[in-house]
Amino acid sequence: MKIEVKNLSKSFKENQILDNVSITFSEGKIYGLAGRNGSGKSVFLKIITGLYAKDAGTILYNSKEINFQKEFPHGVGALIEKPNFFNNLSGYENLKLLANIQNKISNDEILKSLEIVNLTEEKDKKYAKYSLGMKQKLGIAQAIMEQPEVIILDEPFNGIEEFSVKKIKEYLKSLKKQGKTIILSSHIKEDLQELCDFIYLFDDKKVKEITHETENI
Repeated sequence: MKIEVKNLSKSFKENQILDNVSITFSEGKIYGLAGRNGSGKSVFLKIITGLYAKDAGTILYNSKEINFQKEFPHGVGALIEKPNFFNNLSGYENLKLLANIQNKISNDEILKSLEIVNLTEEKDKKYAKYSLGMKQKLGIAQAIMEQPEVIILDEPFNGIEEFSVKKIKEYLKSLKKQGKTIILSSHIKEDLQELCDFIYLFDDKKVKEITHETENI
């Protein structure tokens, strides 16, 4: 799925976060968003998924402009900022509850998503008992379990141990080969350089494409 963001601007009261930002995301590519905390990465991701309203600009999914007040783009899986689930349910039960909304996938596919993020052993543990890393894993599992065309991950590897990070990275690379559109933000330069075909730096309300060799990511 192709996403075109054109001349996007967003302010909160007197504080402008994004000013005339344009980026195109194409199929079969991984895109990285870099920048300091507060630079607008999460705000940008929330706008293109309909969680925040834009002040100005156009967002196209496969050349169709999306009116987020009336519809949401289909085929998008996202983890933005901290994952939120029901504390009194297990990891598996939380995913099952979400999967029942569209009823597109089987229980086996839910279990497969948990296996991809190395959360199978903890699938029956209550979410309230999850560590930070487990919560991040469940958020990623939620984003990928319905095999969406677009996957958006905001700082996905926070608190996750190295072995699982490596496994998730390999899975994202396999999705790229399948033609998925993948967008991820990270403050870890090495993650972006390893995974991404294109990297965009958010700085001072603007966005610019940078090379993999750039030090100031």
